[in-house]
Amino acid sequence: MVDILDDRPLKGRGTISNRVGRFEAHARMRTDDGWARAGHDGWDEEADLEIAAATQVRLDASRSVISYNDSPDVNFDRSINPYRGCEHGCVYCFARPSHAYLGHSPGLDFETILYAKREAPALLAKELRAKGYTPQPIALGANTDAYQPIERTERITRGVLEVLRDFRHPVGIITKSPLVLRDLDILAPMAADGLARVSISITTLDRDLARKLEPRAGTPQRRLDAVRQLSQAGVPVSVLASPMIPALNDAELEGILAAAKDAGASQGHYILLRLPRELGDLMEEWLRLHVPDRADRVLSLIRQCRDGGRNHAEFGTRMRGTGVYAQLLNARYKLAVKRLGLDQRRWSMRCDLFRPPPQAGDQLALF
Repeated sequence: MVDILDDRPLKGRGTISNRVGRFEAHARMRTDDGWARAGHDGWDEEADLEIAAATQVRLDASRSVISYNDSPDVNFDRSINPYRGCEHGCVYCFARPSHAYLGHSPGLDFETILYAKREAPALLAKELRAKGYTPQPIALGANTDAYQPIERTERITRGVLEVLRDFRHPVGIITKSPLVLRDLDILAPMAADGLARVSISITTLDRDLARKLEPRAGTPQRRLDAVRQLSQAGVPVSVLASPMIPALNDAELEGILAAAKDAGASQGHYILLRLPRELGDLMEEWLRLHVPDRADRVLSLIRQCRDGGRNHAEFGTRMRGTGVYAQLLNARYKLAVKRLGLDQRRWSMRCDLFRPPPQAGDQLALF
């Protein structure tokens, strides 16, 4: 007889299960065939789970590195993501379903099987030199975090920034990691020329809640410290109070924005929780384990904001939602940023300084 083993939360990981992606023909589940119960040696469930939770880094062999979009919901048309998957393990991450395209689960696989684009700096330099390339701000880390823990050793993000600096190309970074401070030696001079800005994501000020929602990300206080140090170094900083999860962290919206202002942020934004594809089930699992008393309430409010479903993917409303609750949240946000002075117009980034640096074999300039 084979018993199906329940999914168990793993220390340092965000999701509970590792359910397969939407493209797979077969489902996977953990089972016990009775071998261990029969007293035989050779199987240790705790060791098995520890192995399953170990981080793997694989090579991404992409032939290009700049991704383009035409979304009206964001203020950039191109982005670079040095990594696929994200070790931060944020249970709510809207990028999780993209792991299904690689044949992996948007659950545990997304945070443990990571792909590193080690050729990204070289590919970027090649693309920036292409005839007809027109510079516009590049968003760094728009899908998965460019400063997730493996960046400490991979250093791909730093390599990308070095290329952008050398080409005098504008860049906006989106991260929740204090590791961004490591690259202040590049970012501060670029910011002085209007070529760099940083957005720091802060989901909650509650350290215990943050540990459950985003287990391998920096603590809320360390992120606020990063905002302060970036601002003091002259790097424009905005704070994303995101995602706002109804009946879970939504009461913190004003508090997060106020803390960001005190730390030196000059803009504040928010995004309502999005649950595309497999993420809906993963989030519900998390809610029923960690906040069972509020799970139904949270899910009900999400549906009220998404026309009765768990997700609404239409441009124009997917970031803010619809319905009474979403309207009230947006009204609170507008009042808070106006009161705090965080409602500045979006920064303009300089594109007129773009200059490909000389390379071996180039003809020397006469003047």
